[in-house]
Amino acid sequence: MEKTFALISLGCAKNLINSEQMLYLLDEAGYTLVPSAEGADFVVINTCGFIDDAKTEAIDTILEAAELKKAGKLGAIIVTGCLAERYKDSIIDELPEIDAVLGVGSYSDIVEAADAVTAGSKLDLFRDRNADIEETPRVVSTGPGWAYIKIAEGCNNYCAFCAIPSIRGRYRSRTMENILDEAAALAASGVKELIVIAQDITRYGTDIYSRRCLAKLCRELSGIEGIEWIRLHYLYPEAFDDELINEIAENGKIVKYLDIPIQHINSAILKRMNRRGTGEDIRSLFGKLRERIPGLVLRTSLITGLPGEGEAEFEELCDFLREFRIERVGVFPFSPEEGTPAAEMEHVDEDEARRRAELIMQLQAPIMDDFCRGFIGSTLKVLCEYYDVESQMNVGRSYADSPDIDGAVYFTGSCAEGDLADVLITGFDDGCLTGEIKC
Repeated sequence: MEKTFALISLGCAKNLINSEQMLYLLDEAGYTLVPSAEGADFVVINTCGFIDDAKTEAIDTILEAAELKKAGKLGAIIVTGCLAERYKDSIIDELPEIDAVLGVGSYSDIVEAADAVTAGSKLDLFRDRNADIEETPRVVSTGPGWAYIKIAEGCNNYCAFCAIPSIRGRYRSRTMENILDEAAALAASGVKELIVIAQDITRYGTDIYSRRCLAKLCRELSGIEGIEWIRLHYLYPEAFDDELINEIAENGKIVKYLDIPIQHINSAILKRMNRRGTGEDIRSLFGKLRERIPGLVLRTSLITGLPGEGEAEFEELCDFLREFRIERVGVFPFSPEEGTPAAEMEHVDEDEARRRAELIMQLQAPIMDDFCRGFIGSTLKVLCEYYDVESQMNVGRSYADSPDIDGAVYFTGSCAEGDLADVLITGFDDGCLTGEIKC
């Protein structure tokens, strides 16, 4: 008799890859994926546990599944991922509706968990989160034409506000051979854009090759037939070197879009948050990148309300954004995470942190408009993702757009999903470009 499951993947792209690996393992074991938890034999909820909003989303999702289970519309609930790992000592007690729980070192045990819950048993497994990365195949759920590729797991940065090292473990790089093999297989399946991800890609190779190897990895990836774009997420400012900058500048397949989370610009706050380098170091790096890489699009992440941020420090951050006019900015109000040093430090209240985040976005709005306006009349290469019936236009992304976090390009003309098209930009609206395929 067919056994069915649903999968809900929450949080970041790195978590999504673990979900794709579990999809592969369950499929190989004979389980059938269905689109909804309602009516399924079990649901796998792969959780995020990074900040309060993510934890709330994960818990709400588990409780919604629990209601289905209580109503007899769902067989069992399996919870995996960061929330499970972070609260492994209490999650079953707090949420007894859960039938099985797997930590971040136990994704490969998903079939054992599925077998247990479909047989009416309970299971919890928390293997070593610092173990070497298992090379598990996956079912790519993104695209068409693009996919994430994870090159490392864990983090050794120990920023004072961040719980990731205690959840995901120490930094572990995948071998270059395994990454290149996976990339070649993705290219053979039609993937044109690789989005290189890890908690920190700039330190790739330091643990297994005793040196930073991201530049070399990019050179090797660019030699794979079929790969047209290589997009880099997330690069830490203090780990840049001239080799990497030169590779980004000179390698035509690396899109000139860099995601560099700085969190703040005030040197005293950066030091308090255990960030390496100063505000001046960041200014110098961004200036150097702008000079060396024409047309560069910068994305960064900021946190408002960090310990030590008063009005003067916040204004310094605003002045920095006015000066450098960063094209893509994500901003989050400070969330004091239990178990982190920053949670014990004095900081502004949540309402003030949110007010400052809103002010940052208001400051960014005209910068974004000017950025979009600058593309009008130019031709951009666009990766077509789907056809939008409502607008009757194709929807895709240019080099300046990363999936799910940036805008899109809406354009007319004949184009297949997953194809790269030359699009003449004719306008913009609410952060998205509009245009038509250039004949």
